[in-house]
Amino acid sequence: MSGSKFWARGLSRQRESEKADEAYVSSGLTAMDRCDRCGARAYLRVLLPNGLELLFCAHHGRQHASALTKIAVEIHDETERLTPAAA
Repeated sequence: MSGSKFWARGLSRQRESEKADEAYVSSGLTAMDRCDRCGARAYLRVLLPNGLELLFCAHHGRQHASALTKIAVEIHDETERLTPAAA
């Protein structure tokens, strides 16, 4: 196999991986997602410029909100799930 064909195949795999990552980040948080600080259920997902993500519970999300808004590319906030819906 020539090097160029191998390279092209690697690029398509990379693009597929990036699409899967985007779908994962845009999906909602589940009970399996845990705060990186304390291990409680995560309600905030913070995407950093380097592509890494941080998960925070509502408490730690509020505690670090000012710093996170300065460095985050995207913040997915689901803390509204903590308040009961009005009947």
